[in-house]
Amino acid sequence: MLLSLEPRGQQSRLMLWCSPLLAAVLTLGCGSLLFIALGHDPLLTLHTLLIAPISDLYGVSELLVKALPILLCALGLAVAYQARIWNIGAEGQLLLGALAGSALAVNIIDLQSRWALVLILLTGTLAGAAWAGLTAWLRTRFNANEILTSIMLNYIALNLLLFCVHGPLKDPAGFNFPESAMFGDASRLPLLMEDGRVHAGVYFALLALVAVWVLLQKSFVGFQIKVLGLDKRAAGFVGFREKRLIWLALLISGGLAGLAGVCEVTGPIGQLVPQVSPGYGYAAITVAFLGRLNPIGILFSSLLMALLYIGGESAQMSMNLPQAITQLFQGMMLFFLLASDVLILYRPRLNLRWVRRTSTTAVQAGAL
Repeated sequence: MLLSLEPRGQQSRLMLWCSPLLAAVLTLGCGSLLFIALGHDPLLTLHTLLIAPISDLYGVSELLVKALPILLCALGLAVAYQARIWNIGAEGQLLLGALAGSALAVNIIDLQSRWALVLILLTGTLAGAAWAGLTAWLRTRFNANEILTSIMLNYIALNLLLFCVHGPLKDPAGFNFPESAMFGDASRLPLLMEDGRVHAGVYFALLALVAVWVLLQKSFVGFQIKVLGLDKRAAGFVGFREKRLIWLALLISGGLAGLAGVCEVTGPIGQLVPQVSPGYGYAAITVAFLGRLNPIGILFSSLLMALLYIGGESAQMSMNLPQAITQLFQGMMLFFLLASDVLILYRPRLNLRWVRRTSTTAVQAGAL
């Protein structure tokens, strides 16, 4: 007996777009069973996790603050993934953007010009792009697997940030805490409301959303990226330059992740701290696939992922749930999404093979 998968003759586009909803429903169902096993009321827990955090205006502002870095990273990943360039390094690119922007900000604290903020944002964006450029160089020069190189660069970026925040960028008046000095007012993103922490970085996220949509849907470069992802050989036959497209996709991906990082330190945090990212770059991978690599779908999936972040924190404090509940929900959602896609794209087939065993006596009789 053998279970195999065979491609379906015709794929349902409706089911491809509905599978994220199916994955969300299955995640909620399994999450409810988990809450029952932990001794909690599932309805009350889901209310605490998904509804209570956005029941007021401040909660909505926190949702936007959490969604902003996830959205920027996921938009960049969508560009790379459309070309089948599996960048897993958005987390490291975000950290480098935050580190480079902070290194400039702490040295121009007394500068009162608004150009200070522009320079800091530009520095962080270019640092993220440069960090992704290392992956592009290793892929195009040595044909190194971008999955391995990008994920290893994440750990290098994290240790660089920890070294700097405990050493050169450590605030001398910070009572020995591993954090930089607070940035100057001219180096901070302005708030959009008095009773919340949402800031002007939302405009950058919306601008990036429109730019990525135009790039992928309306530009010839986006068409080349999609062709490269669908068939590398066909892209070469029509004259599309693979190495140039790899560099372009990874630089865009890293630049947006770097922008997400520098917006975090110049926005709600206001300084460089070791916990600048609780895993936004990794969560963006799930968000990109949950949104079907489409900028509009990524917008809604990033809001859902941000809701899981703030809901997980709320459930942890009010119901004493484990800290890993957010990562658990992320993992379940990605698992169910991939499982749904497999069943949509492939048809399971069960092959039954019965082997007739011949007795030893019969074999010996036949030999005689």
